[in-house]
Amino acid sequence: MTAPFLQFIKLFLPFALVLFGLQYFITLQVFSETPFFYSTWSIYLFHTVITILAYLLLLFIHKNFPEYAGYTFMGMGVIKMMACVIFLIPMIQSDVVSRVPDVAAFFIPYFMFLLFETIFAVRLINK
Repeated sequence: MTAPFLQFIKLFLPFALVLFGLQYFITLQVFSETPFFYSTWSIYLFHTVITILAYLLLLFIHKNFPEYAGYTFMGMGVIKMMACVIFLIPMIQSDVVSRVPDVAAFFIPYFMFLLFETIFAVRLINK
């Protein structure tokens, strides 16, 4: 279990840091006049933690119950989406005039992290 996790972390953390740097720079330079409800670091902290936890659970299930690894991946996708909604509730309930920049700032990295996680999950499940 440690070898696949270390391989995942070895590639995931630099990927997350590069994406964070790009988004931080873009929001600072291009969207400097746009007020964001969430900071870039809070969005990336949320995505990073939830992605690592989901992959750890997938590794645990794959090791102990390999026939349920695919179902675990799909179930974690649903749980992650519910966690995203819970994370976004304060913004949804706020008086922010335009939520589009915040939603884009949240879901662009969400889908990038999901793509990364999917690649590793498919590799793991196909072993």
